[in-house]
Amino acid sequence: MPSLKDLKNRIESVKSTRKITKAMQMVAAAKLRRAQESAEASRPYAERFNAVMAGLAASVGGSDSAPKLLRGTGSDDVHLLVVMTAERGLCGGFNSNISKLARAKADELRGKGKTVKILTVGKKGRDALKREYGDLFVGHIDLSEVKRIGYANAQDIAKDILSRFDAGEFDVATIFYAKFQNVVTQIPTAQQIIPASFEDTEGDDSGAVFDYEPSEEAILAELLPKGVATAIFSALLENGASEQGARMSAMDNATRNAGEMIDKLTIQFNRSRQAVITNELIEIISGAEAL
Repeated sequence: MPSLKDLKNRIESVKSTRKITKAMQMVAAAKLRRAQESAEASRPYAERFNAVMAGLAASVGGSDSAPKLLRGTGSDDVHLLVVMTAERGLCGGFNSNISKLARAKADELRGKGKTVKILTVGKKGRDALKREYGDLFVGHIDLSEVKRIGYANAQDIAKDILSRFDAGEFDVATIFYAKFQNVVTQIPTAQQIIPASFEDTEGDDSGAVFDYEPSEEAILAELLPKGVATAIFSALLENGASEQGARMSAMDNATRNAGEMIDKLTIQFNRSRQAVITNELIEIISGAEAL
C-alpha cells in the first residue's frame, strides 16, 4: 500500500498534468476556429473548380488529344500513396486513422499484384508506416517549420508529385487525409488526384452550352496541374482543422480523466490518513490503559 507521501506526490503530479492538458485544450480551441474557417472557406472554390473541370473533362472524353494528367498512362500498375498527417501527436486517433486507411489501401493493391510507393507529408504518418512499409517510401515532406499552411506549400508538394509523374515513376496517385466534420468527427478520406477524377457536385448549368477559347484540351492542360495543387491545398486545410479538433477533444478527455483520478487518489489519501490517525489513537489509548 502506498504511503501518504507517495499518494500526495502522485496527486500533485496528476494536478500538474491536468494543467498541461487543459492549457493544450484551450490552445487547440483557439487554433481550431481559424483552421475551421480556412477549411470551410476553401470548399466553395474547390467544389466550383471541380464542377468546371468535370464539364471540360466530359467534353474531351477519352480522346487521344486529352492531357496526360486526365487520360493517365494507360496503365495502373504503379500506385503512389500520398499520406498526409500531422507533425505532432496528442490528437486522439487523427493520425492513426489516416495511416490505417493508407495501410489498408496499400495491402489491397499489393494483394492485386500492384506496385506501391509511399510519399509521406507529416512526421506522424512516416513514423506509423516506416516499420512495415519502409521499403516502399520514395520521399518525405517536412512541414514542421510551417506556422500556417498556405497555397505555396501545396504547390511545392504538387510540383514534387507532378515531376515524379512526368518521370514515369507511377501511374496513379492518391492522397490520404481527414475531412473535418466537427470537433469529434474527422473522416479519413482517400482521393485520387492522378489521373484527374472530377465529380460535378453542382449538377449541370441548366443545359447551357459553352464555347471554349482556346480548345478544351489546351485549357485542361493549363488547369490540371493547378487542380492537383488545389486538391492538395484543400486536403491540407481539412487536415489542419481535423488535427486541432481531434486534439481539443483528446485533451478535454484527458483533463476530465485527470480530474477523476485526482478525486480517487484524494479519497484514497484521506482514508489512509484516517487509518493512520486511528492507529495512533489506538496506540495512545492502549498505552494509557497499560499505565
